[in-house]
Amino acid sequence: MDSWATNPAVRRSMQANRSRDTLPEVRFRATLHRLGLRYFKHRRPIPGLRCEPDVLFPRIRLAIFLDGCYWHGCAEHGAYHTANADWWRAKLERVRARDLRNNQALRAAGWTVLRVWEHEPPDEAARRVHALIARLRADSPARSRLGQRPDLQASGRRAVR
Repeated sequence: MDSWATNPAVRRSMQANRSRDTLPEVRFRATLHRLGLRYFKHRRPIPGLRCEPDVLFPRIRLAIFLDGCYWHGCAEHGAYHTANADWWRAKLERVRARDLRNNQALRAAGWTVLRVWEHEPPDEAARRVHALIARLRADSPARSRLGQRPDLQASGRRAVR
């Protein structure tokens, strides 16, 4: 079988790359969880859009992507392969173009999109997310209406009396 890889070792290495639940992603999600945040993971926010954010807060319409430096073009750590350079350059440019299209589609549908680099310390990234969530909740009309109902708790459920 013909392969796009330059040699069998490269092919094995590429096939071993995980698309989800990577170590940086797991650490980031664990930090969010320790802050008391509950979320969905790898769920499509818009039907028909082939896009699954790493972390999703549907009520406040927040989609978070934890981007790998190599694949998504981090200015600090992103680089191109020297072997088969033209193919890799085109491949990585397609990934970046897809990221842009997904960002635009999500924003057009009313979502806030946040991209976090894998090299960011999880604690710092989680604090940024926590602050953004607080701002989005404060700006959300549904949340402000909820605060006007004394018989409802913050969860939106009726208070037990």
